[in-house]
Amino acid sequence: MPRYPLRPVEPAVDRRRPHLVDRRRPHLQVWAAANQSPDPMTNDSPSAAPLPLGAPVDPAPARRPDDRTTLAGRIVTLRPLDPGLDAAPLWEATYGSGKDHLWAYLFEGPFEDRATFDAHLEGKAASADPFYLAIVDRRSGLAAGHAAYLRIEPAHRTIEVGSILFGKTLQRTPGATEAMYLLARHVFEDLGYRRYEWKCNALNAPSRRAAERLGFRFEGIFRQHLIVKGRNRDTAWYSMLDAEWPRRKAAFERWLDPANFDAAGRQRSALSALADTAP
Repeated sequence: MPRYPLRPVEPAVDRRRPHLVDRRRPHLQVWAAANQSPDPMTNDSPSAAPLPLGAPVDPAPARRPDDRTTLAGRIVTLRPLDPGLDAAPLWEATYGSGKDHLWAYLFEGPFEDRATFDAHLEGKAASADPFYLAIVDRRSGLAAGHAAYLRIEPAHRTIEVGSILFGKTLQRTPGATEAMYLLARHVFEDLGYRRYEWKCNALNAPSRRAAERLGFRFEGIFRQHLIVKGRNRDTAWYSMLDAEWPRRKAAFERWLDPANFDAAGRQRSALSALADTAP
């Protein structure tokens, strides 16, 4: 039996020269007619269903963070990294006995000496992407850590937060959470991004717990994604979207309210619990 349906044989026409007819190969015309399908890009077949397309999106680009950025909270303020002001307190906060682990999952550090650290900080301060911000304790006026916006894509309105370094006085404090809240609020409400990303070494359990606590959604693992300090890094990806921000914001603000802490500074309600009940 034939492997294709038989149809009346018509002379094959050379499409480049339609006035010429190839009468020697009529079987090609039969095969072509039996195997025709609409172009998937043009979808010009009158009986074909419309191709699925994404929802329409305003193509206006987001704004880039710039040197005028100052994000003031009740506990901390974020401002562009300034080596002249920040090198000494950041060195003090992140170097010394028992502090090398702070650098374990970062792309750089720990550094051999203060001069090398200062030079590296100068490079960070001059960078536009990543764009580094010092996290300044409002009581002392000193930098207790830093964070950065990176992989900044205004055309697609996508931006990532990363290079997060907290000194001991900032770790696991309301100030650290407030810093993350201020960064997210600026991304969605001031700069106009639609996707906010968090990526970390898949082995970095504290960072992964932090991402989920802050309201980022896990998206998967990029296997053998990077080589960092001579070691393989699988990368865990998380995101937060503009449509999700109002609920995340409500949870942040309820958690950061002073009424959520007792006289000893202990939280009354966990951020994750508030996120579950946010309107």
